[in-house]
Amino acid sequence: MHVVEDRLRGDREQPAGEPSELVVLVAEDGTPIGTADKAFVHGLDTPLHLAFSCHVFDRDGRILVTRRALTKKAWPGVWTNSFCGHPGPGEALADAVVRRAEHELGIEIDTLSPALPDFRYRAVDASGIVENEICPVYTATTASDIAPHADEVMEWRWAERPQLITAVNATPWAFSPWLTLQLPLLYPNG
Repeated sequence: MHVVEDRLRGDREQPAGEPSELVVLVAEDGTPIGTADKAFVHGLDTPLHLAFSCHVFDRDGRILVTRRALTKKAWPGVWTNSFCGHPGPGEALADAVVRRAEHELGIEIDTLSPALPDFRYRAVDASGIVENEICPVYTATTASDIAPHADEVMEWRWAERPQLITAVNATPWAFSPWLTLQLPLLYPNG
């Protein structure tokens, strides 16, 4: 496992002020094969790794969409699903979702359900950063007030599903590629 991590790091140093966060590297079948520091994983040659996406709903059935902070390494400033993240080594996906909900949005999850357990994608942003993830998708509900972490989220809105689908179809470039891929799978009939 350390061989993979050392190859990814090369001669690069950990960015100043950033705590180390390990992501789980996986084989094509999703089997964990090692770990690597998140700071060195998302680049021009991103290895396949484990992540998750979550779509949060309020009591009225509206979907929380967020705009990624401009300080994000990949897809800064684009609108996306409620939040995403990576489980740590040995961390259950559901536990990671709950952890990231609190960190990114300051919310407690009331209910959590797997929606697209086999979702996987690869995408390249304008700067050349590659996302290459096995990324199970969850839906969740919350009654919490949204209190986003500024380094993660710069804006947020509750959206009705039809309006979100219309916006993504009209301006896909304004949204994350994973959201544009997930929506038709979550709502095949619109």
